[in-house]
Amino acid sequence: KMARPEYPAYLQQLGIQGAVVMRAVISTTGELLNLEAINADVDARLVKAALDAVRQWQYQPTLLNGQPVEVVTTITVDFQLGQ
Repeated sequence: KMARPEYPAYLQQLGIQGAVVMRAVISTTGELLNLEAINADVDARLVKAALDAVRQWQYQPTLLNGQPVEVVTTITVDFQLGQ
């Protein structure tokens, strides 16, 4: 389940764009744990929009030998003008 990140219209009008790179742990139940932005060169308002959407995401657990395990993942949300 993936909530689509919303590109704030006022940031588009200001010409602000960028990619937000985040790291998280996918839990044994498919929830995201310890979600954090790991790049500092993007506008903080884009980071907030990306984090707000990604916090709602739900994954299927990763299985190892038939048992769910926690895994680290990297997520990139790219806010580009004209998209």
